[in-house]
Amino acid sequence: MTLTMLYVPGDRPDRFGKAVDSGADAVILDLEDAVVAARKAYARDAVAEFVGSVHAVPVHVRVNELTGPDVDADLDAVAGAPGLAGLRLPKVESAEAVRRVAARLPAPLYPLVESAVGVERAYEIAAADPAVAALGLGEADLRSDLGVTVEEGLTWVRGRIVVAARAAGLPPPMLPVYANVTDLTGLAASCAYGRRLGFLGRTAIHPRQLPVIVEAFRPAEAEVSRARELLDAVAEAQTRDSGTVVLPDGRFADRAMVAAARRTVDLAARYG
Repeated sequence: MTLTMLYVPGDRPDRFGKAVDSGADAVILDLEDAVVAARKAYARDAVAEFVGSVHAVPVHVRVNELTGPDVDADLDAVAGAPGLAGLRLPKVESAEAVRRVAARLPAPLYPLVESAVGVERAYEIAAADPAVAALGLGEADLRSDLGVTVEEGLTWVRGRIVVAARAAGLPPPMLPVYANVTDLTGLAASCAYGRRLGFLGRTAIHPRQLPVIVEAFRPAEAEVSRARELLDAVAEAQTRDSGTVVLPDGRFADRAMVAAARRTVDLAARYG
């Protein structure tokens, strides 16, 4: 269960260690949007050196666009690196693009949907290869592609990404970055909205965003109490060899409710 991933520009190796120690569940070293063309080679070397060893938290690398001139060098630089926990693949628009990377470099893959074409093929991308660990959403490019200027305009798209991920057997996706690092109130509201749509966790671009994200997605005390009550009722029913579980408030508990309750308790244990 991962609630936070912190992006770090790949050309800022002075920040890599700080990111690992920031409290984020994972770190993403970004070779794509965060690095200008003139510094791509420098960033690639810095990232390759850092993932050459294992760190306290998982370290992912976002490579350059799969159809661009830099991605081959990116993949070669990190291939076989013991500290590489996953590859973030930007602007994915086909399952075949994911399979090409999977065939070339054995690592967990995190394709990012960032265009209308990608949204339409979201399930195919999510189910492209066993190496796909999660599906992601990149909203900056998508907003531009769709002409959307307000967050609510992406509600349908976000829902589609959640459904595509879950239909492919993947975990709930994380929300993309919230670009305004000083607007923590807006970040909290956006996280709450995304949580209602089925997202779990969020990528961040500044350490100050991390506690806000955790607070937004961490189960509230009342949620945890209800979940434990349900699990206790299930355990009690099993001692009676009964397949029927009725909670004190009259609700019948089914397997889906039990699974959700276990996730809630597990999250609370990790982030309590």
